[in-house]
Amino acid sequence: MRGAPDAPPNILYLHSHDTGRWVQPYGHAVPTPNIQKLAEEGVLFRQAFCAAPTCSGSRACLLTGQYAHSNGMVGLAHRGFSLKDYRHHIVHTLRRLGYWSALIGEQHISKKPEVIGYDEVFKIPTNHTDDVVPVTLELLSRDHGRPFFLSVGFFETHREFFRPSSPRKANYVLPPPNLPDAPETRLDMAAFCESARSLDRGVGAVLDALDAAGLAENTLVICTTDHGIAFPGCKATLYDRGLGVMLILRGPGGFSGGRASDALVSHIDIFPTVCDLVGIERPPWLQGESLLPLVRGEVEEVREAIFAEKTYHVAYEPQRCVRTRRWKYIRRFDDRSTPVLANTDDGPSKELLLRHGWAERPVPEEQLYDLLYDPNEACNLAGDPAHAPVLREMRARLERWMRSTQDPILRGPVPPPPGAELNLQDQLSPKDPTVRV
Repeated sequence: MRGAPDAPPNILYLHSHDTGRWVQPYGHAVPTPNIQKLAEEGVLFRQAFCAAPTCSGSRACLLTGQYAHSNGMVGLAHRGFSLKDYRHHIVHTLRRLGYWSALIGEQHISKKPEVIGYDEVFKIPTNHTDDVVPVTLELLSRDHGRPFFLSVGFFETHREFFRPSSPRKANYVLPPPNLPDAPETRLDMAAFCESARSLDRGVGAVLDALDAAGLAENTLVICTTDHGIAFPGCKATLYDRGLGVMLILRGPGGFSGGRASDALVSHIDIFPTVCDLVGIERPPWLQGESLLPLVRGEVEEVREAIFAEKTYHVAYEPQRCVRTRRWKYIRRFDDRSTPVLANTDDGPSKELLLRHGWAERPVPEEQLYDLLYDPNEACNLAGDPAHAPVLREMRARLERWMRSTQDPILRGPVPPPPGAELNLQDQLSPKDPTVRV
């Protein structure tokens, strides 16, 4: 449907792997000019967070509008976890309004993509940009005669990273702020930057094709990633480094003008936003908030807090958190007191920390951070008597959320589904031999 003025908008869902906010519009020295251009034309959400910092969980939360323990995706799809009900995926709701849907590239919420519910699933050799882009361009050149929901998923910036085109590039990058500035971490970040450049080229090619097809004006572009970057202390953690995501929306409904929003928003807010934008009733299972009142200037905030969880990544590591503008509270729900190292992807930065005793460093049961004075979440205040009132308040806020969403962790350990493949908590690497339950 090529831009009919009263037609429901097309929806282009562009998503990457493990990018966090490490792109140019968020001030990082990672040249991504096409993503920057998109931000300058749309709305950049500077305080956007995923609801589960794992590959399958985060995507499932966005696409169902539910928290991971509500939709069932508490682990990784390729290791045997799944949604409780694939009819809760957004494509089924949009189909009632006449939308056609297609999947190209990465999806990560089912071993068998055909069960999700897309009208068409394109099989391609890999999910890298070189294979995803040509199919996407051909699809955008068609006239479907009705609005579309198109999921375009890039493997970039997942490890294994591309090697830097020159080793000297490692001299001029800065690793994440929770890691030491060392040759190993710089080389790791230089490799990430190469992958981010490939991602940006793919995003640019797709957006150029959208323009060339005359579809840009009546298409909502949702550009995001699943969770934080694949470095120690980031991906698969409940720190902001693991939960923070790029989120840029461009299109009808007020998502224009090169604006930036500092309001707290969650991935689960995307589904209700789309419902309100296209004019369809919200399904009863949605747990998020529409962003339309925010971008239209009717309110300054749509939520006081964001909530997030991790139950499984490759190994069991149950944690929950609540984050307000000022405070972050994280609670661990098992007896383990040292890192679950298999839940951190392998790489030079991880090897550096392991050589210096990371495996023995304690992980507290409770963590409380003052994000105003400690945005890097380095000084745990949970044991400070001066902050006991805040700790009690945040504990209570998290428990209310868990009870209101019927979080199964309240009843004890959450078992994996039969047949799931898991790493043991004492293993060092996700590549170590798995056990099948």
